Amino acid sequence: MSEKYSGSGLYEIRLKGHLDDRWADRFEGLTIKLEENGNTLLTGPVVDQAALHGLLKSIRDLGMILVSVGLIEPGLSDAEQSNVKS
Repeated sequence: MSEKYSGSGLYEIRLKGHLDDRWADRFEGLTIKLEENGNTLLTGPVVDQAALHGLLKSIRDLGMILVSVGLIEPGLSDAEQSNVKS
């Protein structure tokens, strides 16, 4: 029997270009790092696949180019999940 994966975990999302500060509230709960190579790195907990798709939709709506999405650490504790805002 296969185990169902909820999609929760710690993610890294890399974007081409620097994310302007005025959009930071769309990514509340994520750490935003402007990299020297001109990319933006978003890192933080995501509670499930729906929340991940919401983040990706926000990126698309801003017209930013998605470079990569990576799951760093699967699963979140209950405390981490309660700290994440959708």
